[in-house]
Amino acid sequence: MLQQVNGHSSGPDAHGGKALREDLQEFLGQEAPLHLLDDLTKVNPVTLETVLRCLQARYMADTFYTNAGCTLVALNPFKPVPQLYSPDLMKEYHAAPQPQKLKPHIFTVGEQTYRNVKSLIQPVNQSIVVSGESGAGKTWTSRCLMKFYAVVAASPTSWESHKIAERIEQRILNSNPVMEAFGNACTLRNNNSSRFGKFIQLQMNRAHQMTGAAVQTYLLEKTRVACQASNERNFHIFYQICKGASADERLRWHLPEGAAFSWLPNPERTLEEDCFEVTREAMLHLGIGTLTQNNIFKVLAGLLHLGNVRFADCEDEAQPCQLMDDAKGSVRTSASLLWLPEDPLLETLRIRTIRAGRQQQVFRKPCSLAECDTRRDCLAKLIYARLFDWLVSVINSSIYAAPDSWTTFIGLLDVYGFESFPDNSLEQLCINYANEKLQQHFVAHYLRAQQEEYALEGLEWSFVNYQDNQTCLDLIEGTPISICSLLNEECRLNRPSSAAQLQTRIESALAGSPCLGHNKLSREPSFIVVHYAGPVRYHTAGLVEKNKDPVPPELTRLLQQSEDPLLKVLFPTDPEEKSQEEPSGKSRTPVLTVVSRFKASLEQLLQVLHSTTPHYIRCIKPNSKGQAQTFLREEVLSQLEACGLVETIHISAAGFPIRVSHRNFVERYALLRRLRPPTAPGPQSPPLNEGRSERRWAAKGVQSLRMVSTGRGGRAAASAPGHPPHSARSAWGSSHIWRPGGGHASHSALWQDQGVHDGLHAIRSWLTRKHVQRLHTAATVIKRAWQKWRTRMAFLASKELDGVEEKHLFQAPGSPSSFPLPQAQSWLPGAIIRLWPLGLVLANAAVGVHGFQRKLVVWACLQLPTSSPRSYTVQTAQEQDGVTSIRALPQGSIKFHCRKSPLRYADICPEPSSDSVTGFNQILLERHRLGHV
Repeated sequence: MLQQVNGHSSGPDAHGGKALREDLQEFLGQEAPLHLLDDLTKVNPVTLETVLRCLQARYMADTFYTNAGCTLVALNPFKPVPQLYSPDLMKEYHAAPQPQKLKPHIFTVGEQTYRNVKSLIQPVNQSIVVSGESGAGKTWTSRCLMKFYAVVAASPTSWESHKIAERIEQRILNSNPVMEAFGNACTLRNNNSSRFGKFIQLQMNRAHQMTGAAVQTYLLEKTRVACQASNERNFHIFYQICKGASADERLRWHLPEGAAFSWLPNPERTLEEDCFEVTREAMLHLGIGTLTQNNIFKVLAGLLHLGNVRFADCEDEAQPCQLMDDAKGSVRTSASLLWLPEDPLLETLRIRTIRAGRQQQVFRKPCSLAECDTRRDCLAKLIYARLFDWLVSVINSSIYAAPDSWTTFIGLLDVYGFESFPDNSLEQLCINYANEKLQQHFVAHYLRAQQEEYALEGLEWSFVNYQDNQTCLDLIEGTPISICSLLNEECRLNRPSSAAQLQTRIESALAGSPCLGHNKLSREPSFIVVHYAGPVRYHTAGLVEKNKDPVPPELTRLLQQSEDPLLKVLFPTDPEEKSQEEPSGKSRTPVLTVVSRFKASLEQLLQVLHSTTPHYIRCIKPNSKGQAQTFLREEVLSQLEACGLVETIHISAAGFPIRVSHRNFVERYALLRRLRPPTAPGPQSPPLNEGRSERRWAAKGVQSLRMVSTGRGGRAAASAPGHPPHSARSAWGSSHIWRPGGGHASHSALWQDQGVHDGLHAIRSWLTRKHVQRLHTAATVIKRAWQKWRTRMAFLASKELDGVEEKHLFQAPGSPSSFPLPQAQSWLPGAIIRLWPLGLVLANAAVGVHGFQRKLVVWACLQLPTSSPRSYTVQTAQEQDGVTSIRALPQGSIKFHCRKSPLRYADICPEPSSDSVTGFNQILLERHRLGHV
């Protein structure tokens, strides 16, 4: 780019070219420090390297929020920053006239959404999508946003409405610790990882007060109840019970000090989330009384004891598996806590009931050791999933608002981030499938926002090539054949299928998809899906069973026999209710699989998002160890790819990768003055076409700077060589290519910005000064030419008048005014004789000298003989402006020719003064020889 600009410089001016190169280096290099750039699309150029450097610089400067176009990037500080989320700061962002001019913050997004629903012209429902991998801060971000809305949306008009609004807001805030206790867990990447997705709908009335809310959950990881990965923990609520229960509660729930449970790994770790009292208090505010709470915790304790039930393998397949010696007490305790009969419980876990034939005959078959463990785990997962859904319904009922009491809503979507582990199964497939759908929605929204921005600013743009993930979505959910359809078909056929067979079928049926791959070196059956964030290998073992999510009907019937009040609510006795695993007769209903349910809920969620104005917050984890002031670029880059920010950067780079601020451009716009050819100093007059040449060089400078601004030559083409644009046209191109404020503001906000007006005014002022400078140069040329011509004319006049005696001129005989001139006026005829052209003008002017002095001027200028002065008659125009005619009869005539000057304003004569005669007209005199009559 520097070579393109320097290419317009003249060859001999090597020093000037070097200085210009240095100025351009300074122009492009001395931008604002990286930690002061509040938008990643403002870095020059927009590349992954510069974006990472900017994020790292801001993170080290304790600046954790950065804009990225229409997205807010939130870096997890991994340390307490209380002043960053104080109520005073919330009020500051809420009271700011233009919150977007403050530092980037989640409160900026919150205030923008709140003002959008308050719009009197056309209120639109809003949604905020909070995404990121585990440990990036999604839960904290959602919690802070709910607190922000609770503060800013509380402006009641009466004390009664104030109490109602305060109760609603408190219940909404108290729903967080309850859902986190039952739905979050400690993982390898995060101590408080959400193991479910949720969409919280904050409902506003016509007075813009928060009147209610609704919570919808997605895909709870219920397998964590019975299976935890190495160095991970179960849900928080189990540890809270074991650590926070009183002595009496421990006695009633059979939780002695130091008791070991198989489903409670790593109990020695103490976390902030293990606070039992906070959960109990929040449940009280939600309307869950103490008795109901004790019932819930008693059931959870029964699940912990159920996890200690172990079976021994039996050599005789016709006999049920026997209990381990240390498991008999666990079965008894679990049955007691769940209020279930011990023998039916043990029988249900070890013996399977089969119905076959037209008569639906019942057969009893002992289960294998693996089947016993599976049925035990299934019982625990079933109870916990029903309990979690019941808690969500209780929360919704406590914060429910009638449909006619609210008009708009703000939605908070907290979903899993993109996941890729060494062992990926159906859970990761559903999570990544949801992220693919949300990524497609985000890219479409961002591209639309970019195109609207270009159109509002009047920029020339073309469609940007970007990575479309529709091919990957077709692989996962497409019709007629996809991964989901193949899994559902295997579930409908209800036939034994091995993992290797499933892998072969997927690879053969979907071999034409470019997003499907396979690892030939892998010993375990698997397939690879190339997602937008990278390839992920999914193991086929257990996929079909997890998709079926089978619940043996005898387990449901067993729980319906419980005398526990809570279990009676969770498993009501309904004679018409049939399990999906229990077909009746010849008519088999379609199996509703996990994939089908998740796909239906995801489609419903996307319909809600499409009906709202979306906003995006991408949470990033600087390092995997949770250490403050530690920024690992490789890990951050992988998260940028996973959350789609890399695609955002590519889209920005494909449009206008270099976006210089308007103020910076105006301050450095004087660089164009040095782009014209240098002129040697001295008294010599410059060439007449200097203004035109300078304009041409300025146009080339604008073209060069356009190339620098866009980073390519084709986006904003300048005028063709040899056709210099007008100054106003150049100004037009500059004001459109060099976009104020980085070009990310809307059209209305752009023209309201006083800095934009100042910048445009500076450009217009510069153009006006250049125009005046060219006029001044032209005037200087005229002045020097006039002085040279006047000196030459005076010299010629003095030579022609050398033979004329002054005494004859002043003493003409017979003259009616023959008397000597005073000495005080003797200087005037001499001056006029030396400057005879000026004398002609003076003699015929309406103002100036009069009488005898005028006649002397005429005689002297015409060099008339003094022998017979009466032979000549001089006629002058004393009452008219300018020169009309001069005649000497009858000897001859003198003609004057006035040619209009090509210079602008040269024909306008200034006001004459009393002692001088000036003008810009060039007077050409054609003189004929005169003879005597």
